[in-house]
Amino acid sequence: MSEINSLIKGYHAYQTVDYRRDEALLRSLAEKGQSPKAMVISCCDSRVEPSSILGTLPGDLFMVRNVANLVPPCAADDQHHGTSAALEYAITQLHIPNIIIMGHAMCGGIKALVDGILDDSNDSSFIANWIEIAKNAKENVNCCDKTEEEIQRSVEQASILNSLKNLMTFPFIKERVADGRVHLHGWYFDFSTGELFSYDKEKDAFINL
Repeated sequence: MSEINSLIKGYHAYQTVDYRRDEALLRSLAEKGQSPKAMVISCCDSRVEPSSILGTLPGDLFMVRNVANLVPPCAADDQHHGTSAALEYAITQLHIPNIIIMGHAMCGGIKALVDGILDDSNDSSFIANWIEIAKNAKENVNCCDKTEEEIQRSVEQASILNSLKNLMTFPFIKERVADGRVHLHGWYFDFSTGELFSYDKEKDAFINL
């Protein structure tokens, strides 16, 4: 229980310090509602915290976290589409002008894809089916003359581009990108160095911000 006790202790510190600091802002958000400047789709990985990385306040980011920060292609069926539902709400209801796919170094989900460890695993069917979204990214990476670390990084970044491509399969996003109401961004965070990279379409490369 020591782990839980430390979380409760953290909450008490939040109440006495952070909440007091942001109290006026939080009350305003409660009264007026949210109007985030960006939607961030990031990984569940505990080492990557977008709010801390970007120095944002409550209400600034509308966040979705899933394994390997993936966006599935638009699919009109009766399955459960958590990420797709969040996209629809963010764009059509909150009118958020920016969508950021934030991938990161040493992603466990992408490593599972690269290593193929989920291919024959009956115990990881949920993960395997989900990671399948990034299969094209793996197939598009040239692995010749690359180290394992370089392959991993290349697939992580290719997966970000694959998710950006999948965003454009949603009609309500495609329409708003075309008329300039929504802008798409592909970012890559290396938590070992603290560096954040953004995909530059003209250079076809991730550039350090």
